[in-house]
Amino acid sequence: MGIRQEVGSQGPEAGRKSRRGSALLAVLWLSAALSAIAFAMSVSVRGETDRTATSMDDLRCYYLASAGVQKATAELMWTLNQGAGFIPNDVPFVDYQFPSGTTHVEIIPEAAKLNINHASYEQLLSLISALGVEPNRASTIAAGIVDWRSPAGGLSAFDSYYLSQTPSFHSPHASFQEIEELLSVRGVTPDIFYGTWVAAGNGDAGENPLVRRAGLSDCVTVYGLVSGNVASALALAGVAPTGFDSGEAQPGPAPGLRNLLAGGNPIVTLRSTARLRLSNGQYSDMRRTVGAQVKYLPFGKADVPYYVLRWYDTTWSF
Repeated sequence: MGIRQEVGSQGPEAGRKSRRGSALLAVLWLSAALSAIAFAMSVSVRGETDRTATSMDDLRCYYLASAGVQKATAELMWTLNQGAGFIPNDVPFVDYQFPSGTTHVEIIPEAAKLNINHASYEQLLSLISALGVEPNRASTIAAGIVDWRSPAGGLSAFDSYYLSQTPSFHSPHASFQEIEELLSVRGVTPDIFYGTWVAAGNGDAGENPLVRRAGLSDCVTVYGLVSGNVASALALAGVAPTGFDSGEAQPGPAPGLRNLLAGGNPIVTLRSTARLRLSNGQYSDMRRTVGAQVKYLPFGKADVPYYVLRWYDTTWSF
């Protein structure tokens, strides 16, 4: 009887201890869950903060690069029309320092590029081969460009190819109005047109840095009656002379800016790459490149001194 009373007297106390242990365990699990939620939220907030900062830097870089284009546009206008010495004659680029960073502005005269509407098949083949395109595809592209701009003379092999595509289309058999039309020519891919990145040296991207391979957009134009040759187009694009015929001129330094712009209404592509300056005086890793194609008119003989024909929010730069 006494033993039974002793056991019974311990029963409620043991139950209370068991309930307290369960409550403590529940509190521990809840604390762990809240800690995990807090950690996840902190990581998410930090990620969003970094993305916001990157977006802000990207926007600042964009306006800094745009400022470089605008300043170069104005200085080139005064250099061409008034003989001012803002931009020297033979420089391919100019650098500007702003309070928020620096801009590197490349000056690319359209007159130095190969005119896609006037170039011969041989010139086109040499140019495309020098851009690293394999021979069969280069031959197809060169023939396709000539076919695209030639008057229709019945259904050609290229016409049949275009009509078999989805969606199908007809070759215009007329002069190129914009170089972007090349993207529709048989054999042309975005990396051939815009350029791409390849490994230097033996071609192993794991052991060698990537270098940019120029594209057709860097070397050809639809503007101007005077066409540059293959050599000047490649020189401006920074392409090594490969795949040339024996009689083809080899690339050398790009001709002087003022000589290329002499006569007519010159058209120039200005490509500006900006880097932000940090509070510690160093430069950010953020870069942004924009471009503009500008046509200059005779000073005092037109309502405006120049027109911006094309604006590129995103473009390639070396």
